[in-house]
Parts: sequence; structure tokens; C-alpha cells
Amino acid sequence: MYTNQKLKQVQQKSIQSQANKTDAYSFFNLLTSPQLLSIVDGQSPDYRERIYTPTTTLSLFLAQAMNMDSSCQNTVDRHAVERIFNGLTSCSTITGGYCRARQRLPVEMVSALVKQTGELVAQQIPSEWQWHGRPIKLVDGTTVTMPDAEENQNMYPQQSAQQPGLGFPIARIVAVICLSSGVILNAGMGKYKGKGSSEHGIFRQLLASFNAGDIVLADRYYSSYFLIAMLKEKGVDIVFQQHATRITDFRKGQKIGTRDHIACWQKPKKRPAWMSEQQYDDFPDELQVRELKAGKKILITTLLSDKEASKKELTELYKQRWHVELDLRNIKTTLGMESLSCKTPEMNEKEMWVHFLAYNLIRLVMAEAALYSKIMPRQLSFKHTKQIWLSWSTQFSPSDKNIDILLIMIAQIRVGKRAGRIEPRAVKRRPKPYSLLMLPRVKARADIFKNGHAKRLK
Repeated sequence: MYTNQKLKQVQQKSIQSQANKTDAYSFFNLLTSPQLLSIVDGQSPDYRERIYTPTTTLSLFLAQAMNMDSSCQNTVDRHAVERIFNGLTSCSTITGGYCRARQRLPVEMVSALVKQTGELVAQQIPSEWQWHGRPIKLVDGTTVTMPDAEENQNMYPQQSAQQPGLGFPIARIVAVICLSSGVILNAGMGKYKGKGSSEHGIFRQLLASFNAGDIVLADRYYSSYFLIAMLKEKGVDIVFQQHATRITDFRKGQKIGTRDHIACWQKPKKRPAWMSEQQYDDFPDELQVRELKAGKKILITTLLSDKEASKKELTELYKQRWHVELDLRNIKTTLGMESLSCKTPEMNEKEMWVHFLAYNLIRLVMAEAALYSKIMPRQLSFKHTKQIWLSWSTQFSPSDKNIDILLIMIAQIRVGKRAGRIEPRAVKRRPKPYSLLMLPRVKARADIFKNGHAKRLK
């Protein structure tokens, strides 16, 4: 029998040897790189030698998140074919083994890899990618739905306006993203509604992701006295849009320039429900916040000096906030995370982190291509990189000597500058003429069995 230490050594040696035999779309090679192997090895549960080891399972899970056909059956089929072409023994195409292996993967392992890949990229960012030598972090929230299973409904209830059996469980996600590289640094998941489930509540759980010297960009929803005070205490500056309910009077305060002044905010008299009396008393009684007019928006910032940050610079900086909307769109649309697919909350959380890890690995490759071509990562196309990567990984592995060709191909497609672009929030293509499901599916089936199908809408 192996001791725990000996077992870990045997498993690590097995992981490294398999990396030379199969790549599972080349994610295997990235996950077994020196920077990430320690996390994979440290978080992996003890396991017997089997086809679906933790690293193989995770690499297949990542490939599943990247593929247009993201079914478990397609993933297992492709892996079975891949094993044969790599000279390994064949395996069954029944999905049970792979699904059980996914369930064994620790959520902590995947989330740690997301944070580590984010830090890995963020720590290597050149100073010219930063703003005045300071890192910029974007914050925003979004929502995802999941299958209408009982466990999902209990953990992430559907919206209250929907009747039982007609809606889908919905969860709220808040992400912290690096502006320069686009990688996700941290994220949190919670209920769509309920105590502590707001974007503010999830954001407070992510405060450890910010370091002294950081600058945070966020929309008006984050323009809160207490959030700003908590970030300022950590040495973090903010550039937010002013909340619509707060009145800005440029005739008051310390004038800096035209529609640009320093205002003194008083601590709200009402203590929030999530805060204890001691915490409330510890907050400062007032905050100095700079308010300025930028086009049709009022911006607020803790960068009080005009020499440190001019009005024009702050206006241009805040325009970069829109990247977080594009990044979340890439994750939900390009990677297909708009609707999670698992039947339990734990697996849905794991699926979320797997999508984030796939996203970060693509961003890592984009950062390498940007450095190679001496351009900014934001000039590159995420979707193009994903397409090139999937095509490339079926033929080569990242260790090939001609990896520079891959980086050149990624850098060939640039994202155009579309400042001020306006598009209608409307869909031109008409949906199919089917009515909406207004009954639980079981009752709808019984009604069809009794009365037949309803006529199509014209």
C-alpha cells in the first residue's frame, strides 16, 4: 500500500507521463505546465489509475465548454477517438464514467485554477498595458439560468413573477476582470433575489481580489458610500458613474475646473441590514469624492488631483468600462454559458468555473500573441482566437516549435475601433410560429394527448 505522500508522487508522475500521450484539445498541456501543475496536483482528490483521471476529466470538461456541441456524449465520443489516434487503448463511449468523474472534481480545484491563471497573466503585464503604471480592474454582474430541476429551484429560485413549472432557476454572477488582458481574476455566484444576493453582496465577498494601487471601473450601480469607503481603506481608487438618485451640484464643493469639483459625502444615517452596528460606527463620517461631467454622464472618482488624473483622462478611462460588457458577452455567447446545463447547484457552480477557466486559458494565449506582435490584447478578437485554437489543437500541441505561427495567426485579425457605435436592441429574424408554454410540461403533454396539438400561430 502506498503512503499518502508516495501516492501523490505516483499520481503526479502519472499526470506528467500522460501529458505526452494525449492532449484533449491541448488543454492537458496547459494544465500540466509547471505554473499550474502544483495547483492541479494539490487540489486533486486521491484516485485509482483509471481513464478519467482528475486532469483528463478537467481537460475534457474544458473542451466541452469550448465546443458547439457541448453534450457529454459528444465529449466522450471525441475522447474515445482521440485515445485510439494517440496509440492508447480504446475506451467505452458510454457517458456514465465521465459524468461520475466530473462529479468527483473539487470545485475548489477549478476555482483555484481560474484565480491562478488570472494572476499568472496579470503579474506579467507590461507597464505600457497599464494606466499611469497602475492596474485597472473591471467589475460587473450578470445572470445565468439552469435546468428546471428541484435542487436548482431550491438553491436558485426562479423569478417570482413566473408560475411554477414555467420558469427556470436563475443565478447572479459578479466578476472581477483585468482591463489590460481581459482575464477573470475572481468571481462569485449567488441567488438572483434574497438577502445578501445582490451584486453588492457578492462584490463584498470579492474584496480580497483588490490590492493597494488598483483602480476599479464600474457602472452607477456600484456608486455606494460604503463600497467606496471599503475600497479606499484598502488603498484602491475608483472611477464609477454617479448613481441616478444622487444630486450633483457643481456650485458647491472645491472647484477644480468646469463641471469638475470635490464634494464631501456624508455617511448615510440609515445602517444597511447586512452591516452590524460596530461596522457602521467604524466607517468614516464623510468621504471626499471628485465629481465631474463627462459628456452626458456624471463620473465620480477618488482620484482627487487634476495633475494625477485630468478630466479628459478620466473620461477616456471610463469609456474602457464597456470592455467588461463585451467580456461577459464572450463568456455567455461565444463560450455558451448563457444557460448552465447541470441538474444540481454544485455541478452548475463547477460548470461556471470551468467556463471561466476556458475563457482565461484563451486570454492567456491572446496575451502571448499580443506580446509577440507588440500590440494590446484588447486589439485581438476573442472569437477568432477560440476558433484558431480549436483548429490548431486538433493538429498540434502548444509545445511544438512552430507555436510562433499560431501566435501570428491569432494576431492577424484585429478588432476595429467602434467608438460611439449605436445599435437597436431588437432582433430582425422572426421566431418560429410557436406559442409560449403556459402550462407545466407534464400538464401540456396530457392536454395534447387528450385534445391534440394546438394550431400554429400565423
